[in-house]
Amino acid sequence: MSNVQTFVEVKEQRNSKKKQVGILGGNFNPVHIAHLIMADQVGRSLGLEKVYLMPSNEPPHVDPKETIDVSDRLKMLELAIADNPLLDIEKSEINRQGKSYTYETMKILTEKYPDTDFYFILGGDMVEYLPKWYKVDELMQLVQFVGVKRPNYPTETSYPIIWIDVPDMNISSTDLRKKIAQGCSVNYLLPENVLHYIQEKGLYLDEI
Repeated sequence: MSNVQTFVEVKEQRNSKKKQVGILGGNFNPVHIAHLIMADQVGRSLGLEKVYLMPSNEPPHVDPKETIDVSDRLKMLELAIADNPLLDIEKSEINRQGKSYTYETMKILTEKYPDTDFYFILGGDMVEYLPKWYKVDELMQLVQFVGVKRPNYPTETSYPIIWIDVPDMNISSTDLRKKIAQGCSVNYLLPENVLHYIQEKGLYLDEI
């Protein structure tokens, strides 16, 4: 059975005294325009005060050898959001180090900020993997899941999810890294200042 909430229902459930904040987690290796559009569209659609892009320190499902230094990923994020006051960076997983498990992070954040309701943003392609997430049932009690619809991915799920329509752009960091290594153009696929940073630092040139 579908467990989808409408914007009206969500607004009725909100505690008006609490801040409404979005979280978009990811490796951001590198951050690209699909990340930024997703964060911005969800934030504005739900009327959130902020949407934080939360880079993982060491994703449980990614070989750490494939992830560039965190200082470079953070710098690219800073450049990418510089002109958008809605967006910010949450460094909890970076500061905690080790493997990045969403449940552990959100438990810390909800305890640290009891005056905040958190909306955890997911790509529609990730929703089907929620049953495999570490302590997902406990995580569900800490955050409101927000799903970004993707073509050819179902919206039926047993988890309570707010679905948001966002322009679909099939862009992945993996493909961008390969294009950069092959000397292909990635113009307009990521912010211009981020591209300049990648070129100046010589990042991703050894990507297979």
